[in-house]
Amino acid sequence: MERSFLTIDAGVNDTVIKALSAPGRLQLLKLLCSKGPMNVNDMARALSLPQSTVATGIQILEEVGLVESRLAKGRKGNQKICAAVYDEILISFEDKSVNKADDVIEVEMPVGLYTSCDIHAPCGLCSSDSVIGLLDVPDYFLDPQRMQAGLVWFGRGYVEYKFPNNAKVLNKDVRAIEFSMELSSEVPGTNPDWPSDITIWVNGIPVGTWTSPGDYGDKRGAHTPAWWKLEGSQYGKLKTWRISTRGTFIDGISTSNVTVEDLALAQHSSIRLRIGIAENASHTGGVNIFGRGFGNHGRDIVMRLYI
Repeated sequence: MERSFLTIDAGVNDTVIKALSAPGRLQLLKLLCSKGPMNVNDMARALSLPQSTVATGIQILEEVGLVESRLAKGRKGNQKICAAVYDEILISFEDKSVNKADDVIEVEMPVGLYTSCDIHAPCGLCSSDSVIGLLDVPDYFLDPQRMQAGLVWFGRGYVEYKFPNNAKVLNKDVRAIEFSMELSSEVPGTNPDWPSDITIWVNGIPVGTWTSPGDYGDKRGAHTPAWWKLEGSQYGKLKTWRISTRGTFIDGISTSNVTVEDLALAQHSSIRLRIGIAENASHTGGVNIFGRGFGNHGRDIVMRLYI
């Protein structure tokens, strides 16, 4: 069985490190890794902890992406089933500014700065101040105000971005390329049990699909503005696609055999990233893309070139 790993850079991923600082939360992760998915009551019994303590700990671990939960039918209604996302977590204290600065090129792309799209309702765009245009009208995705968007959502279709290929400008070979973004499914209102197969394409090649568990609205996102209605999508999961010489990985888990060589980066002045729902997707639950001013992470779409 494929094992999943997470590397945390000290001084960068401080929220994750803080979530790991409590012995009780470490116990929860260890239990989920050893026993597999469990509900809150079973975890409380196994660790002899109050149910409220376990529920709070799980909530904190969910917020930083270390635990994922889903709703399942139980004997007395629905129950929350929790699972650890990673088998191993490594904290790196390497000072990358000293000897790695020239090895990574990072570009952050505003979520509204897509260059082409094919959108189907439900859909919409928001800036940190207001809704842009009219909701559920795909034509508004061509409005110039889209460049101010911090939240983009649609039921089917895609948005495509053009990143600068700075490695080509520097005449450098790319060893690996990463794309990080905060995502969730999209349903009118919210629903934590609403799976969606979200795919990214790079230079026209589908590199990997992540199935989002749902559309989250149980609480306000850490960066989501106060005016945005609580019934709307509040936050997502921070996901990272990494395409290297060994294949494609999502958060360290192998997802396809597409390699960085398959992308032919040296032949293109730009790098095209498409985010959307494939026509043959099994779960067509839409997508929310959270950028600056929304969600839990407050960043736009990040591309990293390792040269």
